Amino acid sequence: MALVRFVLQSLVEILVFPVTVLQYIGIWDPLYKRVFPILMSRFTIDINKKMAKVKKELFDKLPDFASSSGLTVLELGCGSGANFKFFPWGCKVICVDVNPNFKRFLQESDAENKHVKIEKFIQTSGEDMGLVASGSIDAVVCTLVLCSVQDIDLVLKEVMRVLKPGGAFFFIEHVAAEKTKWRYFFQHVIQPAWRYFGDGCFLTRETWINLEKAKFSKLNIKHITEPLAFNLIYNHVVGYGVK
Repeated sequence: MALVRFVLQSLVEILVFPVTVLQYIGIWDPLYKRVFPILMSRFTIDINKKMAKVKKELFDKLPDFASSSGLTVLELGCGSGANFKFFPWGCKVICVDVNPNFKRFLQESDAENKHVKIEKFIQTSGEDMGLVASGSIDAVVCTLVLCSVQDIDLVLKEVMRVLKPGGAFFFIEHVAAEKTKWRYFFQHVIQPAWRYFGDGCFLTRETWINLEKAKFSKLNIKHITEPLAFNLIYNHVVGYGVK
């Protein structure tokens, strides 16, 4: 089976070789970063329909971590602002995303969700949030983002840094399928192409391992299933960790 998977992966690598060349010479990434927000703004409509109950139950806990001055949320990989509708009334949001082309869609979400206030947009990666002061954030929210970061452990280290003592990290992340399932096999086969068309997304990450070793004082995590993106995204981890 391992040999079959290797052969099929190699075929996919050959098929996407032109994209690999475009990436190598520096054309693909800036081009796709303009297209990706358009695709995601549409894809998140479907995600919100399927994950509405999960998001509501999770983000209903956000007010528990508000400080005396109110609730300040940092959304890591904010994208088009698809989560805003689930955030509590009166919360302030600091938007962090590596892709500046999401700004236009954020403005639309801001206009549609008057119950939240965008404090600012910071263009940076989750591994380097130096513009955010240490211990200044009540809650960090991250949904379907850790699949595409360069270093999950470094991102979680930054999350712990910016959180106030007792603050919380809220997450919904897709993860690798069970190794005994055919879905796991096809996730590996399609990955060489998925990394380009998913903007660096990895289908096969076992993100719960990183969360479990991140030294949260308390970690609430559960595994759920919800088919997304042609059923290739199926297994998810949902919950929050307290600093």
